[in-house]
Amino acid sequence: MARFTFKLPDIGEGISEAEIVAWHVQVGDRVEEDQQLADMMTDKATVEMESPVAGVVVERAGEVGDQVSIGAPLVVIETDGEGADAADVPPAVQEDTLEAENPGVEESQILPGTGRGTAPAGRGGGGTPRTLPAEELPPAAAPPAEPPLHHQPSADGPPPRSGEDLGRPVLASPAVRARARDLGVDLARVRVAEGDRIRHADLDAFLRYGGGDGYHPPHVSRARDDEQVRVIGMRRRIAENMAAAKRHIPHFTYVEEIEVTALEALRAQLNARRGERPKLTLLPLLIVALCRTLPDFPMLNARYDDEAGVVTRHGRVHLGMAAQTDAGLTVPVIRDAQDRNVWQLATEIARLAAAARAGKLRPDELGNGTITLTSLGPLGGIATTPVINRPEVAIIGPNKIVERPVFVAPEEAGRGDAIRRAKLMNLSISCDHRVVDGHDAASFVQALKGLIEAPALLFVD
Repeated sequence: MARFTFKLPDIGEGISEAEIVAWHVQVGDRVEEDQQLADMMTDKATVEMESPVAGVVVERAGEVGDQVSIGAPLVVIETDGEGADAADVPPAVQEDTLEAENPGVEESQILPGTGRGTAPAGRGGGGTPRTLPAEELPPAAAPPAEPPLHHQPSADGPPPRSGEDLGRPVLASPAVRARARDLGVDLARVRVAEGDRIRHADLDAFLRYGGGDGYHPPHVSRARDDEQVRVIGMRRRIAENMAAAKRHIPHFTYVEEIEVTALEALRAQLNARRGERPKLTLLPLLIVALCRTLPDFPMLNARYDDEAGVVTRHGRVHLGMAAQTDAGLTVPVIRDAQDRNVWQLATEIARLAAAARAGKLRPDELGNGTITLTSLGPLGGIATTPVINRPEVAIIGPNKIVERPVFVAPEEAGRGDAIRRAKLMNLSISCDHRVVDGHDAASFVQALKGLIEAPALLFVD
């Protein structure tokens, strides 16, 4: 029978391996040509692997979270596998048989590093699943006895009884009845340790052990089982990048309050005349202000190669835009942001955000940014201390807009004090202190503030 080995293709420039983040087929499944086999993640993007042939999957390289080298086997497909019998199919297809023949073997009883009776495929896809012979399997353990929910009876004493067991009204003092009534407890379900009368200790035991059906006292949160979640895929990439950024970069954060009353009024006027163009949020206007300010502060629009000891100050603004997705935080890049107007920026922001949420970003839309902007939108907060997207040297974080009363400047108020309503926003910037001095960061933010508070200057050459 013909077998086809699908090897992991080169899915990105300079990529030597990729991580399995999802399998869409199991061993023994029949697949059709162009059917999706797996999702592989590189440092830049998630790529869907599709089958070039039709047949039956007989081998897979590794499990979710494993790394597979470029050119290594990913899936082996038997192209005429519909008529295959068990003797012709690798042991990997027969793993379900092992489980059926050993129903007492639980996953925790299988040898370390194996899964459901098979040897591990190994990271990088180098191994082949095999069926463990019976003599290698540990003996099936008897299921543990279920622990008692209430009082543990002595060896020679009677078991606890409830009113339901006795089949007649329960006995309890007025104080116990009042307490049970306040707690919403049916005394007929409370077991007694000795005698027929329910005491406070019996009620305490019922509350402590939950009455056998998940009962919990009013205003007390129900406990949840512990859960272990593997850190894989995008979450693992985020963890590695953030750890590297905090390990290598001495961060400092500067926060300034900026009035955006005039900017918000301008945005409303532009949206009223937008026609078929996309609706403007605050971000496109902030990006325009950012691109107009950066030429005077080139040390912020830069990347630092700390191994080579070289800072590259970029003439173009390739703006990273942190976007939250179901898979985690990702940073698509708006290329040449300095050449786009507010409407073009709004269109590109919407396109990249939609692609990020759908997991459809192309490799060239990720990485190689020169500065990043991250916004929590309406979640806001008073201030943020964002983590730098290494090897960039600065990241900017606008926070939530709030309305507050402010004093009018004396030259505007005339005689006496005057108060007006204003829209205010805190703006944070985190910088790499190896490259950017505090004075430079503060001067940059003050220049940015001048443009934002007088937004007509955004459109003056």
